[in-house]
Amino acid sequence: MNIQTVIAQSRNVFPWLIMILMSSVTFVGLLSELMPSGVLPLIMDDLNINEAQTGNLVGYYAIASAIFAIPLISITMQFNRKHLLLFLLGGFAISNIVSGLVHNYSVIIVLRIIGGICAGVMWPMIAAYGIRLVGPQHHGKAIAVIMAGSTLGISIGMPIMTVIGNDYGWRTEFIGLGVFIIAIALISFFVLPTMPGEKLIKSASPFALLQIPAVLIVLLLTLLGVLAHYGVYVYITSLVDNLQLAGGVESALLFFGIGSLISVLLAIKYIDKHLRLLTVAMFVLIVIAMTLFIVFGGTTGIGHFAFFLWGVSFGPLVTLLQAAVSRQVETAKDVATSVQSSVFNLSIMIASSVAGLLLGIYSPISLVYFAIALSIPGIIISYFSKKALD
Repeated sequence: MNIQTVIAQSRNVFPWLIMILMSSVTFVGLLSELMPSGVLPLIMDDLNINEAQTGNLVGYYAIASAIFAIPLISITMQFNRKHLLLFLLGGFAISNIVSGLVHNYSVIIVLRIIGGICAGVMWPMIAAYGIRLVGPQHHGKAIAVIMAGSTLGISIGMPIMTVIGNDYGWRTEFIGLGVFIIAIALISFFVLPTMPGEKLIKSASPFALLQIPAVLIVLLLTLLGVLAHYGVYVYITSLVDNLQLAGGVESALLFFGIGSLISVLLAIKYIDKHLRLLTVAMFVLIVIAMTLFIVFGGTTGIGHFAFFLWGVSFGPLVTLLQAAVSRQVETAKDVATSVQSSVFNLSIMIASSVAGLLLGIYSPISLVYFAIALSIPGIIISYFSKKALD
């Protein structure tokens, strides 16, 4: 498929099939990272390791993503985008399939690190790849559709994969995901248009980007948004138990997932024209949701509605911030989104650590206050950041 033809057509007709295929990549990318979380006890028993070691299967993956994103994106800038994406999908497939076959913990850790490295390159590059396939008026929509895969991964993919793992074994779960990734790679080989790489110029280097005030504002909003959301989300089970919510964590995740899906659809429709408004709304909604937890606790109906509002706030988090940072550069958008992606992953690690300390000293409600304290400056900054978000 000729890339000039694709771009010319997309100026009038949005290439939904191509964008949905790219969304499937972020879907499996999210599952590759978080899948062990749903079957930790099974992995512990099978490999005869403790809880901390099992948690490292997710931790090392995230660390690798954060550390390697910026340097590897810079190194691979000149590679053909389609070829690079196929290579990364191959890395994901190998990481998952071989992890499901071997019995050595150290080997599995190495494989998880390989998967994390692939994720560190994939998350920023696929958004930039998608942007280059559409006209300027569709940039935000392209990112929203592509990143919807990560939201679907959390709300739909994780519960399904956890059921598969519990019913058929965690190894079947890992191997099954790897086979599914291979299928996506084969479809991508025939469907995705080729796209040449870009030359990395000095003005588009990571260090040059960090000198742009609007980029720094987006990174600050990333830090605040991720800390606020993930500081609570990582320990959502503890929060639900404290609230004594009817239906337990399954009920909470159901309403959270519905809210996330709705917000993704709203982002797809309005992101190109109302990015700043959506960003402000994201921070406002998490404050309202957390306030409902404080005032009404897990009161049936209100507590569930609070999880729904929180999901609406959480759903477009990645999409809004990647769209915002990509607007600040004309070329090398991969580098811009890699900087934002690294800050995003580092923020998750910080959120998990800080929230863990708070949880050890205070009750789970302290995490709710933590989220509100971070979201209020997020509201103020995003409201006045016309240059960075408009």
